[in-house]
Parts: sequence; structure tokens; C-alpha cells
Amino acid sequence: MWVLTPAAFAGKLLSVFRQPLSSLWRSLVPLFCWLRATFWLLATKRRKQQLVLRGPDGTKEEEEDPPLPTTPTSVNYHFTRQCNYKCGFCFHTAKTSFVLPLEEAKRGLLLLKEAGMEKINFSGGEPFLQDRGEYLGKLVRFCKVELRLPSVSIVSNGSLIRERWFQNYGEYLDILAISCDSFDEEVNVLIGRGQGKKNHVENLQKLRRWCRDYRVAFKINSVINRFNVEEDMTEQIKALNPVRWKVFQCLLIEGENCGEDALREAERFVIGDEEFERFLERHKEVSCLVPESNQKMKDSYLILDEYMRFLNCRKGRKDPSKSILDVGVEEAIKFSGFDEKMFLKRGGKYIWSKADLKLDW
Repeated sequence: MWVLTPAAFAGKLLSVFRQPLSSLWRSLVPLFCWLRATFWLLATKRRKQQLVLRGPDGTKEEEEDPPLPTTPTSVNYHFTRQCNYKCGFCFHTAKTSFVLPLEEAKRGLLLLKEAGMEKINFSGGEPFLQDRGEYLGKLVRFCKVELRLPSVSIVSNGSLIRERWFQNYGEYLDILAISCDSFDEEVNVLIGRGQGKKNHVENLQKLRRWCRDYRVAFKINSVINRFNVEEDMTEQIKALNPVRWKVFQCLLIEGENCGEDALREAERFVIGDEEFERFLERHKEVSCLVPESNQKMKDSYLILDEYMRFLNCRKGRKDPSKSILDVGVEEAIKFSGFDEKMFLKRGGKYIWSKADLKLDW
């Protein structure tokens, strides 16, 4: 049958061509229309098949729409890697001395604002080291006055902050977070926070007073490690009364504080999950405590380095994207490794503007 069908079709086609020219044209027009309709239907069917996927159980699933671009709601900008402390577990070490020119940094911050940024956190290194805090102050003022960001914050070890800085820039700053890992000065020295005759704990108390005087929300960050995991900080934290006490589990990052190319060897500082949980249990009465285990911390931060590249930590190291100054925010953020669900789960979105915080100044 399959042999005769082509022969019959060929015979019919031959008889068509034996007709006069006018009859030939009338015969070919319906044929062309049929062929066109047939190929259009085949193409439509093929496109529909491409939209059908198979699930794990073999059932058909409709293809999902492409994911929406990530919004950089809260960004941590480590504009310098230089620091005057030598914390043994530091995860952002002094591998370069580069700092962007001020106007280029402002251009990048404007790009982030246009992409949806609501909160900027300046960190380091030690952010007050550059130009004695003037570089930082100008960025803080720019973000609050010109970009009108709801929240501008800083993380610092506090050793270089002077009251004059608060006088010049305090009104533009929402939150100042001071790193304090122990209320025992000997432990601070062991960790690497010692600086000659200066007392880290006494300086912390002075900064707390300045934050109250100049209406800046005060926050404390602590990294829980082998040297402070047994400490009870309840009374000291309650006395300082920060708006938040961020408690981090010591985290290893290849190329920063562990591995061949690292400037630190943080393995001796690491604690286990159970030890971290015991520390949290000991401080359960501290209402402002916000815990962050290694699992919560690793992928839930949008981190920009000194070149304004997003740093992807998903593989246990910091893999940089291209700079937002070169390719824009939407393109660069695709390579950030950011886990927005974990960001929300760890409490990354909170009342972060001092205008909305009910504080007793």
C-alpha cells in the first residue's frame, strides 16, 4: 500500500500538469493553501510540546515563567578590606588596599537605589580607617540626603570613632553596630581585638553614650567562637540595651580565613552546632538577641566588595560577579548566590529606620 500511494500521488500530480494553464493554476492554489496550513499546524504543535515538562513522577507539568530579578533590598558594602585589628576568625581580610573613588562609589549606590535598595550597611575591614571616617561620613550623608534611603547603617570595631564624627554625620545614620565578642578584655586580646592600652569594653560603653546623645540606634555584633563560647554576657548586654544583638556562629570561608591563600587560620576558633545552641540557651532571656548559625548566614547576605562586585559564598568561598559599575545591578546580582528566603527567615527584614524605632533617647 505504501508503495502504491506515492505512485498514485505522482500520477495525479502528472495529470494536473497536463491540464491547460488556467486549469493548472486553479488546481494548484488549493494545494498550496493546504500545504501552508499543514506546516503552520505542525509548527504550533511543536511549540506547545516545548512548553510541556515532565515531573519526577513522569506526569506532565507546564513550564514555569522565568524567575523575577532579585531585588537588592538590603546590601552590605565592604568598601575597604583594611583594618587596624587582627581578629583571628575574620572572614573579609586585607587582601587588597583598593578603595573606589568617592564619586564612583556614589554612582554604584545610585544604581542600587534605582534597582530597589532600601537599606545600605557599610562595613570593612574597618570602615572608619579610610580618611579618618570622612569617606564613610560622606557616603552616609549621600545615602540619606540624596538617595533618601530608609536605613543607613555601619558595622565597626569602634576603635577609631570620635565624637566629632557623630557631630558631623550622626543625624544621617540610623544604626551603628559595634563588634564585641567578649566582656573580658583578656579574651578580646586572644581573639585579636586588643589594641595596646585601649580597652575595647570601655570604648564600647562610650560609644553607647554617644549613640544615645546623637540619636543613633545602637547594635552589637558578636562572633561566638572557641574562646568565648562558655561566657555569659547576659547582664552586660542588658545594661547596654542595644536594639539588636546579632550573635554569629564562627564561619569558615575558603581563601579568607582558611585554605592555602587565606590570611587567617580560623579553624582553631570554630565551634560545633550544639555548642552554639548551648550559648543561645544560656542567653535566652535577652530579648534583643538575633542568632545566626552558619546555615542561616552563608547565603542570606548580599555582599558587595571593594570593586562593587557581588560575592557568592555558596561553595564555601567568595566568588565575585562582575562589578555593578560595568554591567549594572540586574546582571551582576544573578551571580550573587543570594538566598532571599533565608534572608527573610533569619529576620533580615526588620524595623531598620530610626524614625520608626521607639527608642528612649
